[in-house]
Amino acid sequence: MLKRRKQSNDEYGDNHERWLVSYADFITLLFAFFVVMYAVSSVNEGKYHVLSNSLINAFKSNNPSNLMPPRSIESPSVNIQKSHQADSIKLIENLSFMKEKKQEKMKSMAKDILTALEPLITDGQVRVTQSALGISVEINASVLFSPGQAKLAENSSLTLQAVAHVIKGHEHEIHVEGHTDNVPIHTDSFLSNWELSTARASSVIRLFIENGVEAYRLTAIGYAENRPIETNETLEGRKRNRRVTVMILSADPNKVTEIPITEDAKFEEY
Repeated sequence: MLKRRKQSNDEYGDNHERWLVSYADFITLLFAFFVVMYAVSSVNEGKYHVLSNSLINAFKSNNPSNLMPPRSIESPSVNIQKSHQADSIKLIENLSFMKEKKQEKMKSMAKDILTALEPLITDGQVRVTQSALGISVEINASVLFSPGQAKLAENSSLTLQAVAHVIKGHEHEIHVEGHTDNVPIHTDSFLSNWELSTARASSVIRLFIENGVEAYRLTAIGYAENRPIETNETLEGRKRNRRVTVMILSADPNKVTEIPITEDAKFEEY
């Protein structure tokens, strides 16, 4: 009887290999963990951190202080909006750079005109000014035309040729404006100051074209006596009002630059 009980105890005694079961379970869980980590390695970075923190919370610690705060996940619409804003800012910076380059070119052109017409500027027959609109070259009509005539005088070609030589190398649009005083005119050639001022502007344009300025850049405008810069009550004032103004525009008014607008975009008009 004693021998049989000893065999029974040996047969059903404690099994010292049971730790292998727990070890196998741990290895299985560890394998599953790395499989999941590998599976999510190519997904969104924000989702990766959310899952990583969840796994750390489950397997490592239940203390929230040990967890990394998950990164916020931005929606596609927010990313698109930010992209549009970045594009708008970049476009505005490019436009600002182009504007500065144009201003530098306009200053250089104004200096060239001042140099070419220096004798007439000294005598007060020509005035050159620069503004946001562009460069204005104001020439007294007495330098270019005989009284009541729209045909250029023989000695006027040198003045206009000097201007044409400067402006023909640029792309800016040019308005040639004819102005008169308020003394009425009524001849076979000109029924009023409207016809006279327009004809004088056209004569200047014709000379510019002959000297290499592209015709598509030129516009003839007649203002008659309606844009005086001095009083017509004096001889000197009427003399100043009889003039031709060559306006070199800093920008083409027919070209509008479109800027994509977003909610927070701020921009200037050019």
